Amino acid sequence: MDFKDTPEEAAFRAEVRAWIDANAPKHLEGELKRASFGSNGIASEDPIAAGKAWQKKKAEAGWACLHWPKEYGGGARTPIERVIWGQEEGPYAALTGVFTIGHGMCGPTVMSWASEEHKRELLPPLASGETVWCQLFSEPASGSDLAGLRTRAVKADDGSGDWIINGQKIWTSGAQYSDWGLLITRTNPDVPKHKGLTMFFLNMKSPGVEVRPIKQANGQSSFNEVYFTDVRIPDSQRLGEVGQGWEVSLTTLMNERLSIGSGMSTGFPELFRFCMEAEIDGAPAVDDSGVRSKLAQFAVKQSGLKYTGMRAISALSKGETPGPENSIGKLVAGAAMQELSMFALDLQGEAGVLWNEDSPQQGRFQAMLMRSPATRIEGGSDEILRNIIGERVLGLPGDIRVDKNVAFKDIPTSGRKN
Repeated sequence: MDFKDTPEEAAFRAEVRAWIDANAPKHLEGELKRASFGSNGIASEDPIAAGKAWQKKKAEAGWACLHWPKEYGGGARTPIERVIWGQEEGPYAALTGVFTIGHGMCGPTVMSWASEEHKRELLPPLASGETVWCQLFSEPASGSDLAGLRTRAVKADDGSGDWIINGQKIWTSGAQYSDWGLLITRTNPDVPKHKGLTMFFLNMKSPGVEVRPIKQANGQSSFNEVYFTDVRIPDSQRLGEVGQGWEVSLTTLMNERLSIGSGMSTGFPELFRFCMEAEIDGAPAVDDSGVRSKLAQFAVKQSGLKYTGMRAISALSKGETPGPENSIGKLVAGAAMQELSMFALDLQGEAGVLWNEDSPQQGRFQAMLMRSPATRIEGGSDEILRNIIGERVLGLPGDIRVDKNVAFKDIPTSGRKN
């Protein structure tokens, strides 16, 4: 692949650069550049309001969701133009991280499975930043085994055709400030677990929805528990047929792994700069052969992630759907982030135990280390991703699954009722 801009791409890049230079909230640039993974670093104002303002400005100028059709609020641009935008947006991209799930996962699912009326109603406000979406998938007893979920959806007995939802979800990112969510439920326990699921989209302000933020080790609360008590959803908000929820969820999951893997920073540029500034025995850390060796290893992984991402972009440019190979980026990036942040703290020595404004890099690597274990679980744990890569990319034999053809209600649950 030739990575140089064509004349048309160079002209587009110049146009993007000029618009960002004229419109970006430059008063926030310093905070954004100091941000750690999992936070945009904005403390001087409401970070969500700042993100919505930037997204709205982009939408009004035609720069929102560049890969979406115009009728759904997008820019109808090519995948390569979308990449160029991402490269030029730089630190300001962190402002709109609140929309990652909506734009990268929920939006494509709605676009693939919702009615035309719902697409035109729901997608433009999502593209412009007016609404935020979350994804209600994982449960306390079925995180990696998504098809083992127990949140129930049963038809209301009043003849309305509505569905009544009861159950619990967990690790739901952004639920506390979301307007809508994708909700996968069990509608039939009498068939194998993958066949009894149904997907809906849900107004998060519906009666009976309770969101409880989870306090994380890094002090943030980006994840939540969500409880559903007799929540009523119209049948018109169903995505796909009854019992087709697993197939619908695969659209979300494939886009999820592409979004997380391609957008996840390993922190390598920050580590490299730190090694240029830090000292070991009075000399720059980068002069140490052991440090250079580790930097080289991280650089190789960073390069591999970059070109694996470009492979996915090439597939998108041909109109192909994100496939299982996108699990590679997320698997490698999550582990690399954890390893890199641990190495950075080793270099800091005793200062590595600090986590405040006086710590090296304002505690960037400390925050990254505290957040990194979650990256190896969210969007599919390392073990799940390895299975996907082994079975669906490399063609290796699948794991033995004794519950594959067993009705969900007959699967042992250690005494708990289904």
